[in-house]
Amino acid sequence: MVIKILGSGCPNCKRLEELAREAAKEMGVEAVFEKVQDVQRIMGYGIMSTPALVIDEKVKVYGRVPNKETIKKYIDEEM
Repeated sequence: MVIKILGSGCPNCKRLEELAREAAKEMGVEAVFEKVQDVQRIMGYGIMSTPALVIDEKVKVYGRVPNKETIKKYIDEEM
């Protein structure tokens, strides 16, 4: 599973990455995490507001930081 955090590295982006890592660990999911900070790549996903969470190339949420339980739900959808 590849989990991408799209954003500039702002505090919300860092918080989303932290929560996503915790969620994957708690679920026992092996995931590769990637930070995408390049604006052109972010726009390639159709994202206009960050942070965004992309799991296996599917945009799950953008423009906000969901709670850990919601992130777990997104991970579970892609398993």
